[in-house]
Amino acid sequence: MRWKIKELLEVSADYLKDKGIESPRLTAELLLSHALGLDRISLYLRFDQPLTHPELSRYRSLIARRIRHEPLQYITGIKEFWSLEFAVDQRVLIPRSETETLVEKSVAILKERAERHSNAPMVLDMCTGCGAIAVAIAMEIPEACLWATDISEEALELAQLNAKKHGVSHRIVFKKGDLWAALDYTLPKFDLIVSNPPYVPSEEFETLPQEIKDYEPRIALDGGPKGTEILTRIFKEAPEYIIPGGWIIV
Repeated sequence: MRWKIKELLEVSADYLKDKGIESPRLTAELLLSHALGLDRISLYLRFDQPLTHPELSRYRSLIARRIRHEPLQYITGIKEFWSLEFAVDQRVLIPRSETETLVEKSVAILKERAERHSNAPMVLDMCTGCGAIAVAIAMEIPEACLWATDISEEALELAQLNAKKHGVSHRIVFKKGDLWAALDYTLPKFDLIVSNPPYVPSEEFETLPQEIKDYEPRIALDGGPKGTEILTRIFKEAPEYIIPGGWIIV
């Protein structure tokens, strides 16, 4: 028997539901789309198409990963953020939709600034991860000069790939270092600093959902004993790096 797309989706959705996976039907569709190299609309247009044995094998391997609670975004290697596609894997935290508010506020401030100043704004994205915030701001504010820092060399490698993918790599300077150690005092001061730093209290890390604690990098989540250690360090030294009247958005 050769499975057809429609039948396979129905069976897969039931299986994922039994395994406690959220949004089982959507998950099945996204994984099958990924396995076949199709978008979801094309999937619906080919409901009666049978799968080849290699296609079925690929799909089964993806399902197996998901029922082990590996995040869907790591399986497909893609996360949409600010209507842009970003490559993600276990080197970086998966960008959350609520983090888009940081981009929204940053863009609003920079646009308002542009009405009063003609010079290019200096923007720092600290703890950049996959580069989502920096890239999104670069796309929205073409005149901005951006710096993006992270303590993880692996995260920066992926961030640079994402910047290149969206054509803004020439406008973002990537630097490795532990918060302010990535910078030096010879730089012009920043007009705006934005960051989505680790904020989970250390003792609460093991209580996080399996998808998070078993797969996402702890270094991107653990904010120290109270969850505010990184934030405190950011605010303590920020005056050395930001212009008078500048903005810090976290």
